[in-house]
Amino acid sequence: MLEKPDIPDETIIACLQSEYRLPILEIAFLPLGGDLSTAVYRLVTQDGAPYFCKLKRDIFDPISVALPKFLSEQGLPEIIPPLVTRSGELWAVLEEFRLILYPFVEGTAGYEVELTERQWAGFGAAMKRLHTTSLPLALLPDIRQERYSPEWRDCFREILERLDRETFTDRLSLDLVRFLQPRREMALEALRRAEELAQGMPLRQLDFVLCHSDIHPGNLLIDGQGTLFVVDWDYPMLAPKERDLMFIGGGQGFMPYRAEQEERLFYQGYGPPQIDPGALAYYRCERVVTDLTVECERILSETLGEQDRANAFETLQLYFLPGCTVEIALASNGMEGTG
Repeated sequence: MLEKPDIPDETIIACLQSEYRLPILEIAFLPLGGDLSTAVYRLVTQDGAPYFCKLKRDIFDPISVALPKFLSEQGLPEIIPPLVTRSGELWAVLEEFRLILYPFVEGTAGYEVELTERQWAGFGAAMKRLHTTSLPLALLPDIRQERYSPEWRDCFREILERLDRETFTDRLSLDLVRFLQPRREMALEALRRAEELAQGMPLRQLDFVLCHSDIHPGNLLIDGQGTLFVVDWDYPMLAPKERDLMFIGGGQGFMPYRAEQEERLFYQGYGPPQIDPGALAYYRCERVVTDLTVECERILSETLGEQDRANAFETLQLYFLPGCTVEIALASNGMEGTG
């Protein structure tokens, strides 16, 4: 969330005092992240200890905190676990929000730094550990399973139909129409290919593993010592490993945007992946459809602030850059894969 929510700092501080017994000296809103239902803050207590506070509005899935807590307890050092309240819960209720507290890790998002060879290998090893983690029976029913749902494809069709039939007057909506018009066929081709590939996915009988499912560079954090952390566990899923691996070499924004380099360095840590090329192609096309849908909805929103809408339009344009998401997805023909 880029714009501070309408909740007084004093209300947040009182909740932290009540639920975590933290005497807060400073609180600062951080305009970070692409999730418009989540606001984040940096806190400092009276003894100088820093904390990271997340306020999650709308849909909240308890597995988003229970899973990283479990993974951290299993010894995965790349996970920053949430802290518990006085009553042992992993979040507190604050009006329409869920308040979640973490230790504060000073670092840089993966979009802003070029990973070293060691960090790439460490990233690969971390994802391998994730994909080979056995979950306890208590958590299994709460984690979504891949269904190859048409939900995002249907939403994108509706958006394209809306752009065709409606007349827009505000600047950002008009910019969206003008930008997409010459790129419409590329977007439609990604939609068609995602639809075709989705129909064959259940027949591939691929093993399902624990996936982060949103492992783009913005969900990596590198601290001042070069340690890499995997953050934002809002959408874990049991799915084929290609659900995560499609990000590697997929034009998702890792610097310096060279697919071959990403794959070579990542798989040094992950190991031989034996990727299913059809699954990789499906997930890359499906991700294009999902991302385009999300950003178009934000641009056309009548409730979001101007800054959030403008940021969505900037993000949308990045997907169509040469060598980036859309182009790579359409080049994934389902016949060749890494490994």
